[in-house]
Amino acid sequence: MTSGFPLSRRALITAAGAAGLAAAMPAPHALAAGTLPTLPALPPGSPSRRAFAAGEQLYAPYLVSLAPMANDVEDDGFMGGGWWRSPAAPYNTRVQEHVYTLSWFLTQNRSWNPYRGDSALLARLDAALGHYLGLQHSDGSWPEYSAGEHSLAATGFALGYLSKTHVLLKDAGLLPGRRSQIARALHGAMTWLLDPSNTRAWQAPIRYTNQVTAGLAGAALALRTNPDGTLRSRLNDAFARMAGNGQGPAGFFYEEGGMDMNYNFEVMLPEMADAWRQSHNGHLVTMARTYTDWLGYNLLREPDGSGWFCNIAPSSRTSTLAYDDTRPDPERTALNNQFVPLVPALGAFMSAREDLASARDAWAADPSPVAGLTKQNTSPRILTHAMYDEEYPTRSAKTRAIKAVPYLASTNFTEHRTDQGQDFLYVRRPGVYLGAYLGARPTSRARTGLSFLWHPVAGTVIQSLNDNNHGVWATVLPGQAPDSNGPQAGQFFGGSPYAFRFGTPSGSVVTDVEVGNGLVRRSVRANSAATETVPLILRASDRVVFTDGTVLSWGGSASATATGIDVHRNSGVVRIRWGAARNASIAAASLVYLRDGSRRMHILKVPHDGSLDVGIRLAY
Repeated sequence: MTSGFPLSRRALITAAGAAGLAAAMPAPHALAAGTLPTLPALPPGSPSRRAFAAGEQLYAPYLVSLAPMANDVEDDGFMGGGWWRSPAAPYNTRVQEHVYTLSWFLTQNRSWNPYRGDSALLARLDAALGHYLGLQHSDGSWPEYSAGEHSLAATGFALGYLSKTHVLLKDAGLLPGRRSQIARALHGAMTWLLDPSNTRAWQAPIRYTNQVTAGLAGAALALRTNPDGTLRSRLNDAFARMAGNGQGPAGFFYEEGGMDMNYNFEVMLPEMADAWRQSHNGHLVTMARTYTDWLGYNLLREPDGSGWFCNIAPSSRTSTLAYDDTRPDPERTALNNQFVPLVPALGAFMSAREDLASARDAWAADPSPVAGLTKQNTSPRILTHAMYDEEYPTRSAKTRAIKAVPYLASTNFTEHRTDQGQDFLYVRRPGVYLGAYLGARPTSRARTGLSFLWHPVAGTVIQSLNDNNHGVWATVLPGQAPDSNGPQAGQFFGGSPYAFRFGTPSGSVVTDVEVGNGLVRRSVRANSAATETVPLILRASDRVVFTDGTVLSWGGSASATATGIDVHRNSGVVRIRWGAARNASIAAASLVYLRDGSRRMHILKVPHDGSLDVGIRLAY
């Protein structure tokens, strides 16, 4: 048996019955009648959670949702129903990406999968593939947001899902005519994507690295299935271009010219892992190692081990706030584990295999029925996470990697990185770790200024958001106009304590910052009355008291005329002081963090006449 996938033991067992499956299945004649047959629902009470192997539990909610999803395929093959991607329109190629989901359940032999070999599923998959392939433009690209669009995302991800679907159908001996069409479509898409003169894909820097890399991963698999020397050479060149133009000196992968935690960690890095497994191109490991170093400054570990807060203010496209330490299936970062053997430092940010095993045991023991998925809360990418044998770190290896994270391994450093006119500053001193994001903004979602404050015992104390004018560590001018919602040039003075300055282009606000041992001083000078806003991350167990004695109830609000506020946490206290007594307030935001929900953002507001000096002392 020949396969485009690396063959795990599971894949070999599955492939053993392929010939029998192909012989037993009828050709999908239902299309000729003009009406697709209905896929039967699961029997009552199924599936049994204990029937799933630990590494395949992620399939369970998709199994429950398969019949509704498949039955929403219309007679012309459009995968209607709104299960995946928007707009749910017949011209949107991305809606069709669940052909991989349908093909997986059609072809895979599991005791819990009653849909293997189902003729109705075969007919609906055949129709969906016909619609998918019929949307391809003559140049090899596919549309997404309009019928005439030549979309990088639609084409890149089509290469991934169609190449994988092709392998499943080939190994099962099914739909030979469609397989030939898929092979031709993949060749056309690779020709389009791998052309270095294609400015939709290739810029310097690359605009959407995750979309290009998805296409490279799919191309690597497609070329293993249907070799082509010319395209193979172009693919190798493309990996080199990606390494040169997709990742900058700061370490992140470019998304609209900036960093984005979600797209970098949850899409780009997994797609790189897929591409590496199919190509073993060395550029991908080097890029993963460089990005892991970047993560070490931008994911903030909670001291109780519950998870990691994200330095989110610089993110250019999305708003991922935090990651749990152990992330059970189905989980978008899972495929990153493929890099752990070669990049052990990445293990700090992955689930430990023992902890994941415990979570999977708990899932199997749960007596409640397996819930189906809600529309739009699905992703064919989740199923591809189980393509390869898992490489999660052991708990001991993860612990070693965590200890090596820069701000945990050292109590004194200053790291200043620049990239595309953006400044990323990280200042570590005993008892304090402060981040700042200054300079140009790649998109209007990013927020400049001070971005986080962390303490080794208290954990994350302040987190500034992106795409938000309220949950920001900022000076807010009248009209709810924070200085953070715009570029702010930085001046970096060094010294002890470490000092830097930043300000708006007009000079309407200038801020000076000093960072010393357990202390941050922030001095603001504005050209009008303003309000200092501080997005505090408070725990349910914190005791929060204004200096006049007014107490905040967690999840509520309070106001006082006071000179400061104290956050009592664990054995210490975070003291925030602003000099003269002012009419300050604090109120809970809607954001609750991590699986246990014990952390919540509360916005502190301190109005002033345009001049304010704030000191934050972390006394532990």
